[in-house]
This record gives sequence, structure tokens and C-alpha cells, in this order.
Amino acid sequence: MADDIKIAVTGAGGRMGRTLIGLIHETAGLALAGGIEAEGSPHLGADLGTLAGLPPLGIAASDDALGIIAGADALVDFSVPAASVEFAALTAQARIVHVIGTTGLSEADEARIAAAARHATIVKAGNMSLGVNLLAALVRQAARALDASWDIEIVEMHHRHKVDAPSGTALLLGQAAAEGRGVELRENSERGRDGQTGARKEGAIGFASLRGGSVVGDHEVIFAGAQERIVLGHVAEDRGVFARGALKAAQWGQGKGPGLFSMADVLGIE
Repeated sequence: MADDIKIAVTGAGGRMGRTLIGLIHETAGLALAGGIEAEGSPHLGADLGTLAGLPPLGIAASDDALGIIAGADALVDFSVPAASVEFAALTAQARIVHVIGTTGLSEADEARIAAAARHATIVKAGNMSLGVNLLAALVRQAARALDASWDIEIVEMHHRHKVDAPSGTALLLGQAAAEGRGVELRENSERGRDGQTGARKEGAIGFASLRGGSVVGDHEVIFAGAQERIVLGHVAEDRGVFARGALKAAQWGQGKGPGLFSMADVLGIE
């Protein structure tokens, strides 16, 4: 339909890209604008429908990012930091919505994305799922209510192919805990304990990362006090939860104007 929201996806041949293509195809009001693949990818030229296990859609995977973005209303981007930064510059040029689910971004990457948000509507989150963003709100509230004598530990597990640690979701939850306590996460986090590390520092927010098998994403936030523990958690059983959240963000961003937003903005969560 002419008034459908035209959505392009990055990494069209990857697991998330294929999931997004399938959901766009089956969701009323959305249309597939194109799929971007890196130069030299074996998926270049492949029909996007075929890649996603659908009947052919007559749209081929392409490395012409500028051309695809110019014809789209939104770009949904689960890629790698270097690519996401470049895509942010292109979406700013095209003045469209850019939904970023990429993790492992450096401070320099974050700064370039923030600069692009002066012209593009950018929704960026370490996790796009409704459940995780509700969990973050609960973590923030719990951290606000409990003093620093309650130790906070964040444990996450993902599939063996994940390349960054802690996960973007773990960092999102850590940031929520830090905000609840009114502290800076970077100054109060502990990671990768090994050997004679000494006693745990009061007020620290600890992270532990597990990798193995085909785990989509498990996260627990543990508040450990004297003789009691509170455990808040989320289990992602299928990556479709992230794709659905990202498409919701792409729809929400239409007509919003430039700015850097989060899934909390999309969902109206304080």
C-alpha cells in the first residue's frame, strides 16, 4: 500500500535480518524497502523473501546503502558498531528514522550517533524487547529503594557466537541500577574478576558474562543483602522479541523529528 511505512534492514542475510524481513512481510501497515548487505557478502543479489524462507519478494539484497536508505522511511539496524555509525550519517542525510540495536559501541561511536541525531530520529537501545525495558524500570526502582549495603550483580548468558561482553542488555540494566543509585556506572562497575581480587567494594555493580550453545539471551539482576536476595530476571526465548520491539520503534518514530531516543521513550516508561 502507498501509505505503508517503508522499512529497510541491515544484515539482511543474518539471523536478525531474516527475522525482521519475515515480520515486516506479515505486519499490516509495513512494507519492505530493501535489505543491506556488506560488500562481498555471499548474500548479495539474493531475493530477500528467499533468504527469510518466504516466497520470492522481488527485492534483492544490496550493498547500495545510500540508495536503499533514500527510499525508506526507517532503517532497522542490528549490525556492528563501525557500520551503524556510517548508517547513522546516511539516515541523518535522508532525515529518516534509524532504529539501532547494535551493541558494543565505543564512546566515540556514541558521540557520532548523537551528532547524527541532530538530523535523524534515532531510537537506540541495548535491547529492544518490551520485557527487558520493563525489567530496567524495575531495576532502577529497586536500586533507588535499597542502599549501597545491597550488592548488585548482573549475570548474562548468550549464544557462543556473540562477540561483545558484557551484553548491551547487561549494560542497559547496569545503567538503570546506577541511575537508581544516583552514581556513574563507569566509576562503579566491576568486571572479569579473576585471581586474588580482594573483597568486593561496597556500592559496586558487578557483571558476569556466560557464553555457550544457542542461548538467545538470559539476564538476571541480583540484589544481595544480609541474609536475603532479590532476583529480577528476563529470558528471551526467540529473537523475534527484539525484532518486534524494533519495528514498534520504527513506527513510533514516524513524524517525531530529530532526536536520540530510547525504548523507554517508545514504551512510555519512566
